[in-house]
Formats: sequence, C-alpha cells, structure tokens
Amino acid sequence: MDVIETIVTESIDVEESTTTISTLETEKSKTEFVWTLQATWHLVHVRLDMDQEFDQPVCKKKKLWETVADRVTAKLRADGCTDVPVKAFECDLKWRNMLATYRKNAERAKRLGTNSVHWEFFKEMHEVLGRSYEEMEAQRKAKLNDTKLGRAIASKRFTPILPTPTAATATQVTNTKPPNDLLQLYLELQERKLNMWAQQKALEERKIEAINNLARAITCLCQDNTLKMAKEYVESEITVPENKN
Repeated sequence: MDVIETIVTESIDVEESTTTISTLETEKSKTEFVWTLQATWHLVHVRLDMDQEFDQPVCKKKKLWETVADRVTAKLRADGCTDVPVKAFECDLKWRNMLATYRKNAERAKRLGTNSVHWEFFKEMHEVLGRSYEEMEAQRKAKLNDTKLGRAIASKRFTPILPTPTAATATQVTNTKPPNDLLQLYLELQERKLNMWAQQKALEERKIEAINNLARAITCLCQDNTLKMAKEYVESEITVPENKN
C-alpha cells in the first residue's frame, strides 16, 4: 500500500507542474508577437510603400516604424488575427534580418541570374530596392537641392586650404630622395657576400685537410707499432743457444 500511495502522489505533482508550464506558455504566447508568413507579407508591403519616407535625408525613424507597426497590426486585425499587436522595434528588427537575406540573394542573382533565387519575398523587394547606387544618389541629391540647405550649399564655392610647407618640411623631402649610386652599393654588398662565402669555403677545406692528415698520421703510427711488435716477436723466437763448452 505504501508503494501505491507514493506513485499516486508523484503523478499528481507531475500533472500540476505540466499545468503550470502550459499556463506560462499560454501567457507568454499572448504577449509575444509571432511572425507568420501572412504578417511578414504585410510588413514587406507596408515597408516598401513607405520606402520614400524612410529615404528622406532627415527623418525620425522611430516614428516611421511606429507607423509601420500600426499599419501591419491593422491589416492583421482586418484578416481576423487580433491576438497580439506588433511593436515598432519588432518590425525594425524583422526588416533588418530580411534586408540581410535580400542582399545575399541579390548577390546570387548578379552571379547566376534571378531565376536562381527562390526566396518568396525577393521579387517584390528587388523591384523597389534593386535600384543602382548611382540612381539612389541622384535622387537623394535632387531631393536635397529642393530644400533650403541644398540651395545654400549650391550657392557656395569652397576652396580647399592646403598647409604651407615649411623649411624643415622642404629639407626633409629633399633628404628622402634615393641615392644615385644605389646600384653600386648593391653590387658592393653582393661582392662582400661572395668574398665571405669564399673565405668560409677555404676554411672548411683546411679543416677537412687537417682531419685527413691526422687520420694518415694515426694510420702510419699504428702500422709502425705493428711492425715493431712483429719484429720483436720474430727476434724472440729466433735465438741462438749458448755454447756450454
């Protein structure tokens, strides 16, 4: 009976913990926005429609992203998705990630053609964002010229002011010129290297010769000692007996 009671108690604890976890997940899902495919498409359409506003030289990006978030949320509510409203920073972060993916696919399209790109958002984003850098710069300059700041800059002529060279600077520039006999110095250096190599070679040859002479002397000395010992042995063997008369 004790074992059965223990098992029942453990099953109750696990069931309570599971209920707690599911409750936390439900509450978390109610406060977090999930980027579904439908929501992502709404973000792409809204952000591309406001591209000219984001491209202004002076604009408050925070306000623009709040507008994007409100429009995306309104579109989702019109579709019947009224769970969680999207926030401005979530739209900004999602768009940054999509821009990184777009740039990678744009590079692929340049190398292999647009048919090699299968990302579902590439075509619509590329129609707006695929303009060349020169065209974008020309449009920005045109927009800037229509403003008071642009007209003020265009009416001015700026002359760059260069520093006046001093006597010390002129002397330093003169001293930095390479010498005319640079080739002669190089040849002398190479000649010195050859002489050092020849001297080292001669020294090595003398060492080898000295070692050979020493080896010959040792060999001769061994031979002389051998002959001497052989002679003494022969003389000791051939001895004349004394006459006892």
